[in-house]
Amino acid sequence: MLEIKPSCPEVLYSDDDILVVSKPANLLSVPGKGPDKQDCLWKRAQRSHPTARIVHRLDYATSGLMVLALTAESHRALSIQFQERQTDKRYQAIVHGAPDQEKGEINLPLRCDWENRPLQIVDHVQGKNALTRWHRLETNDLGTRVLLYPVTGRSHQLRVHLQAIGHPILGDAFYAPESVQNLSTRLLLHAEYLSLNHPATGQRMAFSSLCPF
Repeated sequence: MLEIKPSCPEVLYSDDDILVVSKPANLLSVPGKGPDKQDCLWKRAQRSHPTARIVHRLDYATSGLMVLALTAESHRALSIQFQERQTDKRYQAIVHGAPDQEKGEINLPLRCDWENRPLQIVDHVQGKNALTRWHRLETNDLGTRVLLYPVTGRSHQLRVHLQAIGHPILGDAFYAPESVQNLSTRLLLHAEYLSLNHPATGQRMAFSSLCPF
């Protein structure tokens, strides 16, 4: 029987040091536990770029831009940029309802909900600082399209923050009520813009991925 291997991710840019790809929704960034969770963006990328290394991650359900390092030196340099918040990231989402304001900030500390992992929760005592800036684009019968600017990079940050202010993301199987989940067959969250300093040259580079919804 012919074995059909999953396709490699869309390559938006590559050189000797970095690889920039667009991850499809419903694909792990790295392998999970168990034989059924081995297919992931990292392994797919290694088919065409065997030295590719993960620098940062997107949720399984989230689509959009990821940068991978192709050398140990570039991995180290890029990891520092993400840790020290030297990168700029922008996401696009469609949320339930309509925020009253045109833009705002969500400053709510987050931690893992240990009894319901991998879910995250707001915790003002034990949570880690988490900050998201947002800007409303348009509202229609489905919901409101927003731009999201995560200042910090906590797990599920954008999803939890929007749910916490009463505007969960459409199609969110973790944090939205069932009626909002059913408004979309996928999570309507996409990493559409990423800028960073090239790890070898120091040149500022910017990448974009067209929002698919």
